[in-house]
Amino acid sequence: MSVTKSLAHGVDPAVPGTLRARTVMGRITVPPQPGRHVRFGRDKRPNVDLSVGADDQSVSRLHAEVTYQDNLWWLHNVGRQLIRLPRGQLMHKSADPVPLAAGYTPLFIRGSGYRHHLVELHVMSPYGDVLKDLHEAETVPPKIWEISETERLLLVVLGQRYLLYEETPRPLTYNQAEARLAALRPAERWRAGIIENRIEAVRYRLHDAGFPYPLRHDPSEGRPYDNNLLHNLLKGMVESTTLVPPDLDLLESDLD
Repeated sequence: MSVTKSLAHGVDPAVPGTLRARTVMGRITVPPQPGRHVRFGRDKRPNVDLSVGADDQSVSRLHAEVTYQDNLWWLHNVGRQLIRLPRGQLMHKSADPVPLAAGYTPLFIRGSGYRHHLVELHVMSPYGDVLKDLHEAETVPPKIWEISETERLLLVVLGQRYLLYEETPRPLTYNQAEARLAALRPAERWRAGIIENRIEAVRYRLHDAGFPYPLRHDPSEGRPYDNNLLHNLLKGMVESTTLVPPDLDLLESDLD
């Protein structure tokens, strides 16, 4: 298999537990043998098994180790910079080693400036991981959440920064939304409290429907800080394409 081909695109059959690792510098395949170590970092062989971030002094000379023990490969950060795992999990050098799941796992080592260095790992499962050719298969559509047109309007007003794909968007406040709606729909007389109640109803309904991000809080902990639940709602609605950039047309006033 080509060195340049991502492990995410599939791997050749191998013994269950076989570890494959890839960086831009190369790739290795390691059988599942108790006590076997695979080392990554800025250094070169024989001090590491696979080089990563060779031109970036923010990456440690030895930055991470993967060890086979108890029928699993265990990842340990031994470098100064954090390692980011899937789903945003961050791993400091003081953290306990974590086991790698079967299949594909991308890791990112934070480098200098905006650089993030990718280490791809793949553990062969007992069931095989050879990807099928799906060129002709039907596309799986994203999950579109059901909302009314009024709810869409309120969400677009509150979440316009998300639909503009700003780098770190935050919702408008309910008072800001009230002012915007007063210009857009003056006859409807929206108030901040009414907007908040309508959005809360959306949050509760979608939470019960299996929304991917938390939309309800534990009353014993008080109200959520910095409107995080509304952020979760807007983030998920944009990611699912329930809200899309053309919805910003709703913000165009008939008086414009």
